[in-house]
Amino acid sequence: MNTSNILLYASPVIGFFSSNLILHSQNQIVERPNIVIILADDMGYGDVSFNNHLARTYTPNIDKFAENGLTFTDAHSGGSVSIPSRYGLLTGRYFFRAPKQSSYWGYLPPLIEKERETIGTLMQKAGYTTACIGKWHLGLKWGLNDISKPQIDNEKVSGYTNTDFSSPVTGGPNNLGFDYYFIHPASLDMPPYTFIRNGKVIDTNIVLMADAYPHTLDGTIDAYDKRNTNENDIYWGRGVWWRNGEMSKSFKVEDCFDIIVDEGISFIEKHIANNGKNPFMLYLPLTGPHTPWVPNDTFKGSSAMGTYGDFISQVDHVVYRINEVIKRLNIEENTLVIFASDNGTPWEEEDIQSYGHLSNASRRGQKGDIWDGGHHIPLFIKWPAKIKQSQSYDYTISLLDIFASFAEMTGQPIDKKYAEDSFSFYDVLMGNITDPSRDHIVYSAGNKLAIKKGDWKYIDGLGSGGFTTPSNVNPVPNGPKGQLYNLKEDPMETTNLYFQNLGKVKELSDLLHQISEQGFSRY
Repeated sequence: MNTSNILLYASPVIGFFSSNLILHSQNQIVERPNIVIILADDMGYGDVSFNNHLARTYTPNIDKFAENGLTFTDAHSGGSVSIPSRYGLLTGRYFFRAPKQSSYWGYLPPLIEKERETIGTLMQKAGYTTACIGKWHLGLKWGLNDISKPQIDNEKVSGYTNTDFSSPVTGGPNNLGFDYYFIHPASLDMPPYTFIRNGKVIDTNIVLMADAYPHTLDGTIDAYDKRNTNENDIYWGRGVWWRNGEMSKSFKVEDCFDIIVDEGISFIEKHIANNGKNPFMLYLPLTGPHTPWVPNDTFKGSSAMGTYGDFISQVDHVVYRINEVIKRLNIEENTLVIFASDNGTPWEEEDIQSYGHLSNASRRGQKGDIWDGGHHIPLFIKWPAKIKQSQSYDYTISLLDIFASFAEMTGQPIDKKYAEDSFSFYDVLMGNITDPSRDHIVYSAGNKLAIKKGDWKYIDGLGSGGFTTPSNVNPVPNGPKGQLYNLKEDPMETTNLYFQNLGKVKELSDLLHQISEQGFSRY
């Protein structure tokens, strides 16, 4: 893409319309709203009370958001766990296309190739100031104390590693289209526990988590709970679990969530104060409600569903805080806010029975699974300038589609070697809720792939592929080799119709292999 052929900034017409409207090379007016992407971590479709009238969680701010915006009832993440989902959102492509890398929690190497187009680089070309603030979990390149030795010794990351926290950290958001970043490297239950701002670790005084947190938050139960199955795992009780490892001495697990949100709000305020005429895009991936469940004092005891419900309330409050700041800065009308989750909740049958709550809204499976509970997510978009009333879009879309939608919104063509799995739903934002924006979608879980087209879903293999037992099932002689479900008649994926419709199995299996092996999707 040649930016000079896409955006014409010189015309005085631009100023007439507004600083957030630009001209395409064909003299077509295109949109440049401010953008905030709030990505919850492990929040189920049924955790949003707007989606689930039986929910025991309560999300009044997300509900109000939905009542004034666009609700997607069949939205899916790019994977059923964190890394594939985030990779897909930023690149518009399925994670099975990415170069394979070893993964050591927060120490994994960069997963997005440095030359790859992302929504960050895309929006920079459209004149946006871009920021990534929150959970990253897409790899970084760390400096080493001893360059003759590996960073991780024998794959053990529960103690001190060969990481030089005082050296620059590269391969992160600055290298992938984000002008500013403030991140935690991975999930809040895995080391290293630290904040990085624009390539520099904020606190290089490193200790071990187990030494900094020898007890639970209330100090009543020894953290080395004998219920654990790994001597390196530490528990605070149900939902408050982490892995031992390196941590900045000033880092507080219980403060991490709020620090991230405060930083995101500060970015918006500073941008408007210093550079208000240019639009911004803030990617705000949260660390909750992923474990550890650590609601702050304001939300402790605020729900009828214990610590998990309290933490959901704190996640819900983020929507309130973002909405209030954009209202106060008088930018609400032309600010596009997206609220979504990265995958389903790790909510097992024990949790359903214990809490009386359907976190994944009765969908089969949970986080990590190939069934819909693993990747069916809440997704809402609010943009007052264009979305004037509450609407519901019931066709399938993916978080991968954000890339193509932003490209169309800003009048930018996409090179065929980038974002090959992204389908624009910009027409939906413009009011067309009667037509599908894509005719198929591919899912991944572990080593399993699945495809949905129309009412049918085919899974290439047996088992959940993820956290639900059994993850993998070996076919028996003359037995099914995969799973076929009619989601219109059987949304719970309970009846495998593999032998009842071998023609559909072949059709979807062939299409899935074509997409995964040849890269065919929207082209």
